Amino acid sequence: MTCGAMGSFYVMKALVFYCLLMVGGVSGIGANWGTQTSHPLPPNTVVQMLKDDGVTQVKLFDAEEGTMDALKNSGIEVMVGIPNDMLAMLATSPKAAEQWVSENASSYVNDGVNIRYVAVGNEPFLKTFNGSFLYTTLPALQNIQGALANAGLSSRVKVTVPLNADVYQSASDRPSDGDFRSDIHDLMLNITQFLSDNGAPFTVNIYPFISLYDNPNFPVDYAFFDGTSSPVVDGSTTYTNMFDANFDTLIWTLKKYGFGSLPVIVGEIGWPTDGDMNANLQFAQKFNQGFMNHISTGQGTPMRPGPINAYLFSLIDEDEKSIQPGNFERHWGLYTFDGLPKYQLNLGSTNGGLVRAKNVRYLDKKWCVFKPSASLDDANVAPSVSYACANADCTSLGYKTSCGNLEARGNISYAFNSYYQINDQDDVACGFNNLATITNVDPSTSTCRFEIMIETDSGFSWRSSLVRDKGGESATAKASSFL
Repeated sequence: MTCGAMGSFYVMKALVFYCLLMVGGVSGIGANWGTQTSHPLPPNTVVQMLKDDGVTQVKLFDAEEGTMDALKNSGIEVMVGIPNDMLAMLATSPKAAEQWVSENASSYVNDGVNIRYVAVGNEPFLKTFNGSFLYTTLPALQNIQGALANAGLSSRVKVTVPLNADVYQSASDRPSDGDFRSDIHDLMLNITQFLSDNGAPFTVNIYPFISLYDNPNFPVDYAFFDGTSSPVVDGSTTYTNMFDANFDTLIWTLKKYGFGSLPVIVGEIGWPTDGDMNANLQFAQKFNQGFMNHISTGQGTPMRPGPINAYLFSLIDEDEKSIQPGNFERHWGLYTFDGLPKYQLNLGSTNGGLVRAKNVRYLDKKWCVFKPSASLDDANVAPSVSYACANADCTSLGYKTSCGNLEARGNISYAFNSYYQINDQDDVACGFNNLATITNVDPSTSTCRFEIMIETDSGFSWRSSLVRDKGGESATAKASSFL
């Protein structure tokens, strides 16, 4: 097809860029740094964590000022993201694209931030978006590329679009039968052509966990890297793990249309630790260490030998992420919200494992729990728990989760404490119709951690406003008045 044919000039450009992209092999492991959290760690603390762990690349979902400032002169390569809700404006206004580049790329590059990529949108073609970004993604990509060129940055800063692996598929499950999804087929060819023409990489997010979550019949061992009882045979190639097969389905798809040498970045890959029966510390450690071991050889996949450029998802848990896809969404982090490593993981650095965040300040050692004297039969229990969970984070409660073994009173206490901590231990956040009390005795169990929130520079004032209205009435009391 003419839309996919690459001339020799573009083949050479892609090969040169691929070589530049892969210089240093697997030493360039990256991490996704999301900030949808009620109490974020200070950006300087997170940057130090990245350095301590030997992480040389970071992928951001927005150009937040504090984050970008902390990355100045750090030496860490940055992929800075543009949220989907900005695509329409950037697609229709080259001037808006130039302003974005000026404020979020040029200014930071000049101040020592090593920006290497601009990620235009994030998984914009997910079917759950109902086509909302079909007509804005490519024009936005083109306008950002034009703005980078006008700013003199296009040789060092490349555009890309992080795409979910559902943009391609194989009817037979064999990688060699891969092709772009039928409803976005031509659009994907146009985007791929544009990336190729501008020496830019194709970025894909691959999640074996999601396949396991969506399909109860999915072979569990195929999600990992230590062999499988259900291999996929594709001609002379046998695939024993989903990552290689999925990645090569993309490579076959690109090759089919003349883009076989296009650089590919794995924008997100990881495993959550809570919120689902298959989201636990053991599986997460097994997958992430298995992935690191798998790519550390530099052998790549059957269809794309060589180093793999990847960003682990994600660095830190985010307690304000949407749980529409599942409760596990808030538990992808290698670290807990307060910078504690969840498990041993060797990223190939000299430290040999993850290093905990330094100088983290906690609130007082106190928790909000269900009163020992309160009755489980009290009519206010159910609505109080519902209110707490709706306004805090109860995703660790549930079947085969970290707090799934709590008895009824423990479940209630967990919900109350989550709301209390997320509101900075404000006394009025531990009321719940006189069902709760504050204790200095840690109610945590061997598997279930009752959190104490960390101090943040700006968290207290805006969190307190959620608990107190203008007249000083507690939100808990306010809610209970109509429950």
